[in-house]
Amino acid sequence: MRSLFKRLVADANIPTEETQLKSRFKQLAKEQGSQLSNDSRYSPFWRIITALVIRPVLWLMDLLIDQVLPNAFLQTARGRYLDLLAWAVHVERKPATQAEGIIEFHRASSDLAVTIPANMAIQSVAINGTVYEVRTTTETTFAAGELIATAPVKATQAGKAFNLAPGYYAILPEPINGIIQVTNPDGWLTTPGADEEADEALRWRARNQFGAVNQWHTDSVYRSLIAQFAGIDSRHIYFEHNAPRGPGTANAFILFAADAPADEYLEKINQYIQAEGNHGHGDDLQVFALPEKSFDITLNVWPNPFLTEDNKQQLKTNIEHFIKTAFRESTTDNYQPTQVSPRSRFSFSKLTQELHRQFSEIDSLQFENTDIVSELWLPQIKTLTVMLHD
Repeated sequence: MRSLFKRLVADANIPTEETQLKSRFKQLAKEQGSQLSNDSRYSPFWRIITALVIRPVLWLMDLLIDQVLPNAFLQTARGRYLDLLAWAVHVERKPATQAEGIIEFHRASSDLAVTIPANMAIQSVAINGTVYEVRTTTETTFAAGELIATAPVKATQAGKAFNLAPGYYAILPEPINGIIQVTNPDGWLTTPGADEEADEALRWRARNQFGAVNQWHTDSVYRSLIAQFAGIDSRHIYFEHNAPRGPGTANAFILFAADAPADEYLEKINQYIQAEGNHGHGDDLQVFALPEKSFDITLNVWPNPFLTEDNKQQLKTNIEHFIKTAFRESTTDNYQPTQVSPRSRFSFSKLTQELHRQFSEIDSLQFENTDIVSELWLPQIKTLTVMLHD
């Protein structure tokens, strides 16, 4: 983009290079009747002029090209400047939020009284060296005869990286007598965690406002309403228009960054749109999590033969996490593979390239899968098998 704005300034006949400024300065000096003829590049006079006049002008040109002009437009603005442009269309950057959900505790015997204290830590396995942690928010006691109890938890930090898939939170750093297992079950999230809204997400949400100002409830209006909630990117809302429940009906499907939150979170969104009057006359729009379709993924890996057995097993674990990230079981905070999306082709050959690029310890690898071509659904992992070969 810098070249674009630099060209715009140049097209306005404003010098942008040091040599151009010197030449223009000499021309202006001559036009004003200057009699100075010592214009050698070694002349102390011209070196002073360069330092006192030319350099500050170059600084101003850089400020104009790199800051003022780019931040004057929604397409190229960044940071606080983008906040100002978004504010002008009644949109504010969404703050970071902490993930909230439930954790299941399993005990060995219903005869033993067990109480889960508040602020008890539950951790994930290490993902690329990072361990994620949630803590219980209230004290929980097993009912008589109950082998499984659920406790509300909250992430220790804000961010979408804590929205891990079921089964990831499975470690008690401080064991509890009588508890044999801890896990985050399916649909464990009640409120997804979210990073502070990124520039690109805010830019698209502000851009969407220009289509949402009309008096009719179009996609842009509903996209604006839904994207107000934490953990939802306006680019990841997909509409089904073919009157799924009859005339005047439509569905909106949301793709979440990692594990989809519990039904209660979607109920809040539907309550906001339907019961609180934020819909068009005669409209019936319902919001759902994007449907999923599961696949068996099998990968054969030939690691570097000089690796120790421990290093090979660690490589296998890291490869599994990388593939799970590609299938959105965790966010791209630790690994950045190309992720599955609806209405697209997921290429295993591209995933192969990315695995080679990420892990130099891999000599060769081969997937037993063909590309996944998705419709209005999200590919998910049913089983993941990574086999190491000598």
